[in-house]
Formats: sequence, C-alpha cells, structure tokens
Amino acid sequence: MTFDPTDQGIDAEEARERVTDAIADNEVVLFMKGSARMPQCGYSKRAIGLISQYRDDVATVDTLKNLEAYREALEAESGWETIPQTFVDGEFVGGSDILAELEERGDLAETLNADADADTAAVDAESTGGAGPEAPF
Repeated sequence: MTFDPTDQGIDAEEARERVTDAIADNEVVLFMKGSARMPQCGYSKRAIGLISQYRDDVATVDTLKNLEAYREALEAESGWETIPQTFVDGEFVGGSDILAELEERGDLAETLNADADADTAAVDAESTGGAGPEAPF
C-alpha cells in the first residue's frame, strides 16, 4: 500500500457512520493511529498495550488515513477530538492517559470488563494467534 497525498479518503458522513457502527458492534473498540500490530504513534501504542494486558478481543479502527474526518466524528461522539479513544459497551472511556490512570488505580481490568470475559479472551487469543479483531474499516 502506498500513500497517495491526493486521496481524500472517506468523507465526514462515512466516518460518522463507521464510528457509530464500531462502537455499537464491539464491546471494546479503540480508535487509533495505525493498527494493533503496527501503532503509528506513541499514544496509540500505549493504549493498545494497556488494553491488551486484559483483553485480546479489542477491535481497532485505524484513523490515520482519514484523520480529520475521524477527529470530527469522534468529537461528536465523545466530546474529545484527540486520538486514541477507547469505548467500552458503547461508553467513552478515554485516551491513553485515562487508561494509564485507570491502570495505576487498579481499575482498568474492571473498566474493560476483563474479569467477566477472561475465559472468552483466552479462547479468542488461541484461535486468532493472540491478535484481536480489527474493525473492517
């Protein structure tokens, strides 16, 4: 895949639809720069690292190619325009700083519903080789 600076990517409406669908369709979703396997910024890397300690089934959405459209859509959803952003059960949790604070307080596993899904996450990790699903966008 090559970078084409003239490619406008998706428009704002499509980004809003993708954000809404990803939040509705996934228990835990992380909107990030890059992918879980190749984060493209330190904050995204930190966020996926923190989440992956407790959940192997986190869905990720790479916002990098359509950054401005995703920023606008995410701000409408959460009130924040910064990326990464984490949602659990349809609720906005925060970015990497909030995840780190939750981890420091010992609340991240509970916030991610990790205790209830520990067995499911372990099975999913085995069947996917340890990589969680990426949202199809």
